[in-house]
Amino acid sequence: MPKSYSELLSETRSLVRTVPLEEVARRIEEKEGWIIVDVRESEEWRAGHIPGAIHIPRGFLEMQAEQKVPDKNAKIVVYCASGIRSAFAARTLMELGYTHVESAYPGFTRWKELGYPIEKPVELRPDQRERYARHIMLPEVGERGQEKLLRSRVLILGAGGLGSPAAYYLAAAGVGTIGIVDNDVVDASNLQRQILHGIDRLGMPKVKSAEQTLRNINPDVKVVGFEERLTSANIDRILDVGWDVIVDGLDNFPTRYLINDASVWRGIPVVHGSIFRFEGQVTTLWPGKGPCYRCLYPEPPPPHLAPSCAEAGVLGILPGVIGTLQATEALKIFLGKGEPLVGRLLTYDSLKMSFRILRLRRNPNCPVCGEHPTIKSYIDYEGFCAMPPATAARGH
Repeated sequence: MPKSYSELLSETRSLVRTVPLEEVARRIEEKEGWIIVDVRESEEWRAGHIPGAIHIPRGFLEMQAEQKVPDKNAKIVVYCASGIRSAFAARTLMELGYTHVESAYPGFTRWKELGYPIEKPVELRPDQRERYARHIMLPEVGERGQEKLLRSRVLILGAGGLGSPAAYYLAAAGVGTIGIVDNDVVDASNLQRQILHGIDRLGMPKVKSAEQTLRNINPDVKVVGFEERLTSANIDRILDVGWDVIVDGLDNFPTRYLINDASVWRGIPVVHGSIFRFEGQVTTLWPGKGPCYRCLYPEPPPPHLAPSCAEAGVLGILPGVIGTLQATEALKIFLGKGEPLVGRLLTYDSLKMSFRILRLRRNPNCPVCGEHPTIKSYIDYEGFCAMPPATAARGH
């Protein structure tokens, strides 16, 4: 027999356990591990919600519940504005196999009247909500995570093979400030792999070409260009601007050791990438959490064992793979999600299409990050690497 709304609501309330707001507040304060699910519409959510709640609009509950709350034995409290939508939502979750679901009563309107804490998500503009919609749908990102990205600051060393895809995707993701260090100009031989640039920009400084591309991708992004060679004389000035993460896309050892030492002293994580012919590698060097570059390479290899891309060649698509992995690492750090490659080296062989993970250890005797450091200021990095002066901010 068909049922009226009143009959359906009465039946639902008889099936679903309700919990008073006072008890919900107590559970949150005492951190009892309950998952709070807000089933109101997006406009209601943006006006304010219970701190720490997961937002699953009622109309998307069946579609998104298992993605956002995969544990069907989790302790769940559902709420809405008055306690009616939440009762139906709780019943739906029970029908989906969730074993411990309750509905808060009366709801968020009364929660505010009682003076319990609320929080509001960042007010993204309508165009930003549209642009970043696929991010916002991810529970690991959401509007709060997207706002973190918009406030994040990344310094990319080199607008070449690795810096190009890294900058491209970080700009598209909405990382608010992107700094780029490079003193080179666009050359025809770059276009096989350096996707920030085009044939119409031959001879243009790479920093200016990169800025033009990135602003066309995303006008939200502020590009800070440093059209200069990275040296001991200017590194502090560049880092003083303030950066959350450094993406290292350089191809020479003196500057790698320079940025390593500076990042250790400042506590800035560096996402390091390198490529050679058909192979590449990525790791994240996070001071205080894992080894630094000197732990891995106490001394640079002889030049004949580490030729540049100009000397040895490189598969054009390879830096796209490695640079994109570097961008992924940076996003994870900004969002505080996942497990960055700290203490791990990811290697990629494009010919075999294989990835490997190598474990890395911090060296307690490291002269920079060890227990008794001996290098406490900038050194002669060119002399240390036994190399002639190189273009120290040049990408692959």
